[in-house]
Amino acid sequence: MQHSANIRSGGEILVDALKIHGVDTVYCLPGESFLPVIDALAGAVGAIRTIVTRHEAAAANMAEAYGKLTGRPGVCFVTRGPGASHAAIGVHTASQDSTPLILFIGQVSSTMRGREAWQEVDYPAMFGGMAKWVVEVDRPERLPELVSRAFHVAVSGRPGPVVVALPEDVLAAAAEVPDAPAYKRVAAHPGADDLNRLAAMLEASARPLVIVGGGGWDAKACRDFQQFVEAFDLPVAAAFRRQDILDNRHPNYVGHAGLGPNPKLVARIRAADLILAVGPRLGETTTAGYSLFELPRPAQRFIHVHADPLELGRVYQADLPINAGMREFAAAAAALKPKGPAGWHAPAPWSAGVKAARADYLADQTPGSMPGRLDLGAVMMHLRETLPKDAILTNGAGNYAIWVHRFHRYGGFRTQLAPTSGAMGYGLPAAIAAKLHEPAREVICFAGDGCFQMSGQELATACQYGAGVVVMVVNNGIYGSIRMHQEKAYPGRVFATTLENPDFPALARAYGAFGERVDETAAFADAFARARAFAAENNKPALLELVIDPEAITPSATLSGLREAALKAGRGKT
Repeated sequence: MQHSANIRSGGEILVDALKIHGVDTVYCLPGESFLPVIDALAGAVGAIRTIVTRHEAAAANMAEAYGKLTGRPGVCFVTRGPGASHAAIGVHTASQDSTPLILFIGQVSSTMRGREAWQEVDYPAMFGGMAKWVVEVDRPERLPELVSRAFHVAVSGRPGPVVVALPEDVLAAAAEVPDAPAYKRVAAHPGADDLNRLAAMLEASARPLVIVGGGGWDAKACRDFQQFVEAFDLPVAAAFRRQDILDNRHPNYVGHAGLGPNPKLVARIRAADLILAVGPRLGETTTAGYSLFELPRPAQRFIHVHADPLELGRVYQADLPINAGMREFAAAAAALKPKGPAGWHAPAPWSAGVKAARADYLADQTPGSMPGRLDLGAVMMHLRETLPKDAILTNGAGNYAIWVHRFHRYGGFRTQLAPTSGAMGYGLPAAIAAKLHEPAREVICFAGDGCFQMSGQELATACQYGAGVVVMVVNNGIYGSIRMHQEKAYPGRVFATTLENPDFPALARAYGAFGERVDETAAFADAFARARAFAAENNKPALLELVIDPEAITPSATLSGLREAALKAGRGKT
């Protein structure tokens, strides 16, 4: 649509706003409900790259992964009704993971609203419990204002998702309106009294322990946090799927609290006399079903730093709640220096305990044997020795991820992309987004056979846009995590958890990717080398199917062992 220099369509006003706010990539699946935006994006190819996916869930997951990588809002466009429903998974993940995301949804014409027009949905009702803010634009003149607010809301305080509905007639209509300036992130800063009290509480403790997590981090914040940790010689455990905030090779990193944690770390957390939680909500997974700390008042002295004041005191009452953004807190904490009692010089009184905790972590890094010809623990050991420190590992949900989280050593921000929401199908879209944004870095996706089939069609997207990721499909022929719980609760009564899978390497080759099956440990290293080489030389994805025995359900348990234990305990039917 052509207009005078000062008059633009709603679609043009919106895309101009995206450019002003620094958007360089959008992810979408096109729909007729936002054709004016697609046309405007066609005129903005020099400034904004448009990645077209094969499913709206993948587009939303890519945008969420972009938000994790950059700290800037990932931007996704989908059509109304079915498109919005498919993309809801990305909004849920961004909500639970505290990731800035803006989902733009085409909407029926405003003249048809309220009639249950074709594919009409009430988006404030649909997304009200997931998104930080949901708005429907009512006229094109308000687009600069409302888009600016969307960016501010997505990044300020606790980051999260925003949903903006765009009626067709609003996008097509012409208007003359000035643009709004670029957004500015707003976050709380820790007060001097809070910082002084934090330092005093640390120095008064004998067994402090830090749990780090949450959203809102960037590379500088991670460096500042590391400086603070080193100054006080503090042991640091990562919250669930937040293992890349502190380099796992750092001597103060002592492991992760989440699924399959080291029992010795759990014991240390419970025995600590001071817990400093920097960033995490301390949700169900990190706290082992809210059993790691007493409710609502932990037995340990408790300091909780979080970007959202509404999160402080929501579940756990802190002795010292600090409302601050992660970047702001880390910068302030980096300036703190331990004063200590007379005679306290390095090492700190708890330094021996830090060394012991680190030794426990390292001892837990050696996998034991597992049933079957292909040992996933040995695969992880090879990757640890082979991959560069800045390699990005992505995954979705499933028991296969326990091996990844336990045995890989993440090299620091941002080397881990994994949904704390536990969403299947996330790994491949996230890997593609990561590779397109960081083409010089190696990106490895882990997915179970069930997990992969929720987004496997995005191999076509990777081929189209030149994303040379390496995909590890861990195939045990079952929905593993569900089967594990099934055997615990209903031993021997297997139902609805068995998978009949395609030939994954042949499927990959059909898309134009590399595909190879690996069914024994000795064959993995050479197969992985071939996959890496193909991905690097062709800028296309490479897939390895890792066939493992379904008996190997976790690094330390077998299905038959779980079944026998459940039967002995009197659960289920024989």
